[in-house]
Amino acid sequence: MKHYLFILFYLFCNAFVYAFQGSFWVYLFCFLAFSAVIVWGSFDIELGYFVSSITHKRTKIREVALTFDDGPTEFTPRFLDLLKEHQVKATFFCIGKQIEKYPEIFQRIIAEGHTIGNHTLSHSNSTGFLPTSTMIEEIKRCDEVIHHTGKIKTELYRPPFGVTNPNIAKAIQKTHKKSIGWNVRSLDTVIGDENKIYRRITKGVKKGSIILLHDTSEKTYQVLVNLLVFLEDKNYTTFTIDSITN
Repeated sequence: MKHYLFILFYLFCNAFVYAFQGSFWVYLFCFLAFSAVIVWGSFDIELGYFVSSITHKRTKIREVALTFDDGPTEFTPRFLDLLKEHQVKATFFCIGKQIEKYPEIFQRIIAEGHTIGNHTLSHSNSTGFLPTSTMIEEIKRCDEVIHHTGKIKTELYRPPFGVTNPNIAKAIQKTHKKSIGWNVRSLDTVIGDENKIYRRITKGVKKGSIILLHDTSEKTYQVLVNLLVFLEDKNYTTFTIDSITN
């Protein structure tokens, strides 16, 4: 939902209130509906409500992007081994503090030809409530860690939890980042059953999909084992996010 739809929704609410002569319950209904739209727009990155994010690739061929958030972790080397075995390149959106904790693993990600994205310094649970200045600091400090540890720079940024709002939009603009979302969300940090995660992903995959995963658990590793076989069987190739932003 773009901003012009937001304006239309606002006008509709005003017309609705006028038609019912300013009833308290009508006002309350419009307020709740308006709030719901704002919350929905904040948490669904595919809508592009506050930030225009890349959520898929326009393509006519069978290709998808595998993206991994929240690493590097102690599980990442196993993910890298598996990707190398299948000759697949992925995009890793890394947390600055995790890079500082596992610098050698981060360097291995780069050395093996995968793409790196910024996922803030700390991935704060309060991301959606932080002021613009703090979000800018989170992004810039992660950039510093990426450059210091990996000797690279990245224009790619993925908002933690996929949350966007006016403050985050300003921070992305001021740090000159490109916001990267997804159109297949695995929910691998929420769903406990590997088979359910696998079915959720494979059901949603289509040409140009950007798949959200996390290199943070044995569970997701096992999902990836089966997912890579599925992609090969269905003749899907893979692309990295930088290939559609340059």
